[in-house]
Formats: sequence, C-alpha cells, structure tokens
Amino acid sequence: MEAHSWHLVAALAQAGHDVTLFASGDSADALPQGVELFPILPEHYDSRYPWHAYHGTDTLNAHVDAGFARAGQALIDGKFDVIHNNSLHRYPPRLARVHRLPMVTSLHIPPFDALRRAVHESAAPWARFTVTSHRQLRIWWPDGHPVEASVAYNGIDTAQWPYRPGGDGSAIWAGRITETKGTHLSVQASRMAGVPLTLYGTIENADYFDRSVRPYLSETIRYGGHLQGRDLAAAYGKASVLLFTPCWEEPFGLAAIEAMATGLPVAAVANGAAQEVIGAAGIYAAADRLPDLATALRRAMLIDPMVPFQRVVERYTVAHMIQNYEACYAKAIAGLGRSDVPDVTFAPIELTLAPQLRENA
Repeated sequence: MEAHSWHLVAALAQAGHDVTLFASGDSADALPQGVELFPILPEHYDSRYPWHAYHGTDTLNAHVDAGFARAGQALIDGKFDVIHNNSLHRYPPRLARVHRLPMVTSLHIPPFDALRRAVHESAAPWARFTVTSHRQLRIWWPDGHPVEASVAYNGIDTAQWPYRPGGDGSAIWAGRITETKGTHLSVQASRMAGVPLTLYGTIENADYFDRSVRPYLSETIRYGGHLQGRDLAAAYGKASVLLFTPCWEEPFGLAAIEAMATGLPVAAVANGAAQEVIGAAGIYAAADRLPDLATALRRAMLIDPMVPFQRVVERYTVAHMIQNYEACYAKAIAGLGRSDVPDVTFAPIELTLAPQLRENA
C-alpha cells in the first residue's frame, strides 16, 4: 500500500493535479515532486510502537486514532476537491459520509471487522470505494456490492520495470517475508524442482524466517536481502521465472505484475485474485500441493516472456490506474449534488475529530 500510495500521488501530480499527501512526517524524505505533505503522525508508528509488539494494543490504537482525528479535521478544513483514502483506518469512510466529503476509498486488503463496518455503513454517492480485483469485490460484499463500489486494478510505471526477456534459468521470489506470503512454499518447491532460487524482501517475521525458511537456504537457494526498486528490477531481469506464493486471500499481487513487466512468467499459488490478475502469464497450484507447485515452476519457464509483458501493458499501467481513479473522482464529486440521501451520525469510538495542530503534528 505504501508503494501504491507513493506512485499514485506522483502520477497525479505529474498529470497536473494539486496533491496533498496525508502520511507520516518522515515521508518527507522521499516526497514526489510537486506533492505537499500533511503529517498525520511525526513518524511512522512502527518506529515507536513496532507492529509485532503493539498490534491490537490500546497504546498503538490510541496513538493512531489521535493522528487520524487531527487528519480528519484537516480534511474538512482543507476543502479538497476530492480525497483518495488508502488507509486502513475506520475514521475516513465515516468522515466522508457524515461531512459530505467527496472521497474514494481504495481497499487493498481483505476485510477485517472494524474496517468492514466502517465501509458498509458509509457508502454514499459522494463516498465511493474501489477494490483491486473482482475477487475482492465478492469478498467485501458477498451479498452484492453497492453501486458506489467498483474494481480499479493497481498500476505500475513500466519504465521502472524494464522488459528483459530470457534469464539464467533461476527463479526469484520477492515480497514481505512472512507466513501469509508463503516464502516457505517457494523454498520447498524450488528445491523439489531443482531450480535455483533467490529470495528478496524485508524479513517481517524473524521467527518464521528462522523456523521455516532458513533451514532450506543453500548454495542454490539463497536470501539476497531487501532491494530498492531499481535493483529488484535488475534482479528480475536476470531470472527466468517468479514464484508467487500467497497463503491468504491475496487481493491483487503487486510483486507479480512488477515481475511480469520485465518478462517473467509466474509459478503461483492459486489463492485470492492470483489467477484473475496473472492470467495466462502463470501456471498454478494449490498451497497444499507442493509437487504441483514444483511442476508449475518448471512449466512456467516455458511461457513466452511477451505474454506477461503484454498483460501488464494492456491492463496494469499507471495510466490505466489513474484513468480509473479519475472516473471515480468525478463520480464522487458529482454525488455531492444528491439531496435524497439521509444524514447519519456515528458514536465517538467510530469517528472523532480533533484540532489540526499541524505545527505540532
């Protein structure tokens, strides 16, 4: 979501929009050109309250709630033409509903209880929602989605992921190294298939890495560290296939399309939206069928590199993404003219506002 937000505001600014980014104060270090920053919190909360230690605690919840309460008031006072909400917090959708703020909320993960309630209570002609796949549309609204919800696929700048067909016969895996991303499946499948593999990404769960990944590391299966985008693109260009192994209800799979843009076919675990997004650029297996994943790994290397490349160009570019979002923005702005939608109120636990305090944020 962080990478998506950065590329979104950069593309919107480049397209001529006047953009203010609401994010942590230390986001200023890499702010895209032409984008103004409003600091929700002085620094990203994980630096002070690490997720693995504070997730679900009153301490972290209060810290984040206070930041979003100030941000909510700033959104009202800012009189923005439209607000794009990429956060997972319960306040913004309700803020849009109550205060008639034109807002598009993009949902990048499967629903969890607090956010599900906020989303289901907040849809209005001016308060719209996007999800990253048709699969997610059904997950968020199993009984049928409202007219205010639609699919907007993620998009990438293909210039940052240059097409480099071929490769050295090795496989690559990239992402957050944590159980839901299935890193353990990639190392087992590559060993079973006899295909060299390099892992890239931040080790989000050290215990999981030590228990389920490290024992498989060898001369042919190695961990290459956490790379910046340019270096990761170069690594993709040297490999011949991507292992994509989600062990959860995968909403989209940004790592897959980044690799596909370079010409990498995909051997994937068919969870969530994987097949919808990757399509004919991949060969698929179930998470509990390691032999099938090993076979998929070998078969995927036979796919013409133009197949994944063309799929990205036709569906998943920044230009496609911005076009979809701009259409949503227009609908949210037009929805403000609707007078037939009743007002609502929410309890303070569900929506709270606070003074901006921007100079102290």
